[in-house]
Amino acid sequence: MGRITLAHGAGGRESEELIKRLFKFVKLRKVPNGTGLDEFDDGAFIPLSKHIVFTIDSYTVDPIFFPGGDIGKLAAAGSINDVCVMGAEPIAALDSIVVEEGFPLDQLNKIIKSMITTFENENVAILGGDLKVMPKGKIDKIVITTAVIGYLNDSKELLLDSKIRPGDKLIVSGTIGEHGAVITAFRMGIEAEFEGLKSDCEPVTKVMRTAKEIGGIHAAKDPTRGGLAMALNEFAQKSNITLYIDEEKIPIREEVNAFCEMLGIDPLFLACEGRVLIAVDSERADELLSALRRAGYDKAEIIGEARRIKGREGFVILRTRAGGLRIVEKPTGELTPRIC
Repeated sequence: MGRITLAHGAGGRESEELIKRLFKFVKLRKVPNGTGLDEFDDGAFIPLSKHIVFTIDSYTVDPIFFPGGDIGKLAAAGSINDVCVMGAEPIAALDSIVVEEGFPLDQLNKIIKSMITTFENENVAILGGDLKVMPKGKIDKIVITTAVIGYLNDSKELLLDSKIRPGDKLIVSGTIGEHGAVITAFRMGIEAEFEGLKSDCEPVTKVMRTAKEIGGIHAAKDPTRGGLAMALNEFAQKSNITLYIDEEKIPIREEVNAFCEMLGIDPLFLACEGRVLIAVDSERADELLSALRRAGYDKAEIIGEARRIKGREGFVILRTRAGGLRIVEKPTGELTPRIC
């Protein structure tokens, strides 16, 4: 059994054997006192008396293997991050996988192990899921959908884009644009590894736990599709506030900067898959920055602040390296399709 066949998606013996083979490595199979992967039922039971945050996302990234990760790691980290940036602690996940007939089983096994490892490293239980097979040529290799459930002890812990206040400082947890640069390089036939490019694909649980320990956090966002530019614009518009950003302070790796200059791409538009943009009370900003750097995020920076400028509500204004000002627009079109 070296390749996936249509029988593997038919729901019979082959389906059962494949699923048990792929997911036999899972250790976290349920939440305490609940049901999950062991039962192989059509759903799972989670006994909770807390406030729930829930997300679901599909991952179609091309290529499916890239420096710094693969579609399995991305599918786990991406949905974990969507829960984390709302202030919640992720606890459980479900997945749905659609794979093309003829897909190499060793590659599928590698992808699933990567997904499992990412979930388990963050103590997120895999409760169950679904696997389907499409005829050859009817789908491009593999699509993974993940749903992640998290909890808040108190509704006051909920972080929303609309909660930013004048005076808040804006912190980015690390260098930006790395995932977008890697995938764009592959699409353009550029050897990403040769150019020193590597995706930042990783969960942001540690960043958010550090931020919550310090306190004073009003909003957080992972700048994925549309990059930092889109994340800033969503903050500004939803909070009806002006964001003033210092371009000199935005951390960008030299390799990413060189790649963007070569192709004429604005690095603010490139996706991140392991970074957080945080709006924090000005009195806590320096303390949070120091805590992040102690936690290993040595490239974290305060890149700007929220202001109340009459007539400029909802705008993102960038002070350029040359000392001028420009408005950071939302990205339009599709710079790189299937970035995640």
